[in-house]
Amino acid sequence: MSTPPPPTPRALASGPEGPGALRPLLDTVLGALDTGRRARGGPLPAGGPEAVAARLRDALGEILPEHGDPQALRTLVHALAEGAADPADPLCAAHLHCPPLAVAAAADLAATVLNPSLDSWDQAPAASELEALVTRELAHRAGLADAVVTTGGTESNHLALLLARESHGGIRLVHGANAHHSLPRAAWLLGLPEPVVVPAPSGTLDLAALHRALTDVAGPRGSLLVAATAGTTDAGLIDPLPEIAGLCAAHGARLHIDAAHGGGLLFSDRHRAKLTGLEAAHTVTLDLHKLGWQPIAAGLLAVRHPRDLDVLHQHADYLNADDDTASGLPDLLGRSLRTTRRADILKTAVTLKTLGRTGLGALVDHVCARASEFADLVHDHPGFELYDRPVISTVLFRPADATDDAVAAVRRRLLTEGRAVLGRARLDDRLWLKTTLLNPDTRPDDLAALLKLVEGTTHG
Repeated sequence: MSTPPPPTPRALASGPEGPGALRPLLDTVLGALDTGRRARGGPLPAGGPEAVAARLRDALGEILPEHGDPQALRTLVHALAEGAADPADPLCAAHLHCPPLAVAAAADLAATVLNPSLDSWDQAPAASELEALVTRELAHRAGLADAVVTTGGTESNHLALLLARESHGGIRLVHGANAHHSLPRAAWLLGLPEPVVVPAPSGTLDLAALHRALTDVAGPRGSLLVAATAGTTDAGLIDPLPEIAGLCAAHGARLHIDAAHGGGLLFSDRHRAKLTGLEAAHTVTLDLHKLGWQPIAAGLLAVRHPRDLDVLHQHADYLNADDDTASGLPDLLGRSLRTTRRADILKTAVTLKTLGRTGLGALVDHVCARASEFADLVHDHPGFELYDRPVISTVLFRPADATDDAVAAVRRRLLTEGRAVLGRARLDDRLWLKTTLLNPDTRPDDLAALLKLVEGTTHG
């Protein structure tokens, strides 16, 4: 049997010829991912920014050549894999950057091939219904009524402030010093007054200080928006949500909870109680490309009152003509700040249905358990200092008796040598190394190897 010819460069991904065109290309991609990974040889490329940039430039060559290069797919995928920070490597543990599930990545390919655009029903008939069903289910999981898809925590937080402003004719943000930077940025982008920043001396929002702020900055009912955090970026800490909700109710303030990091705890019977109080919020940020193992992007904003979303409605005759909507065609323009947007919900729907709540909960429980084990290793090692027990899956630690400059140097040396990816966090006016364990395949010996690697670099 003869080997079929390779697809032409202009072959389409969908339609009757799509599968035949894609199969050999997928083999090329998978092969290049593997050769690139092996060429990298670790959690990230060695040599630092200049060396990585030079290798990439060499592989890329002329960006728009006169004549096309049939090896471009293999060459550039290999180059990107060789120069990647691989979240599936146990020693890549710096950020809220998860290794995506294979089933989610496969579903994401289907969304890419079909290329539905969720700005009108006639571009996404099934995808629009799938999005409506899945977002509502995820909102109910958080104790709210509905949700819309976003690109992640930053867009969700921005949208939460916009909805609050439009619902009340003006708003002032009150947030903890531990809040994500996207919240004050959103206030700036929306032209809101300077936010009120509440101290968070232990890493979580101080309740007495919040009470004073809500008393001192009192305005018309609903004119204040308190933003609490369920899973801080630095240490994975969770604000006292029930108490914050009580203060908001007493002072007539609106409550938004940024659960981009911690929202995945909702899948776990063991850990979901840490999110008690989430259901009291008016809006909640969720982000499943963190503790949900989704390819980027997979954000949501859940709302208690679906009518709050009415302010997003726009009219464009070519997308939602009045007679079309009157005839029963769904109007999708009120479901996002964006117009053209892809069917990101497909990968999430496939993941939820494939793993189920118990399967996802087991992944959450596993990474949380690994974080506790790593904290034990640090605590029991005389050469290291542990910041505190992990609340989710983030562990902060530092070499004992090291200066902040030495801590920073350890991290940069490991990065430059391509041996480990650790984050950094400043708490209690000290610099800490940060591990965020989101890889469910991480083993106890991987944790021991990571600590030994840091120890060797500290003394090197």
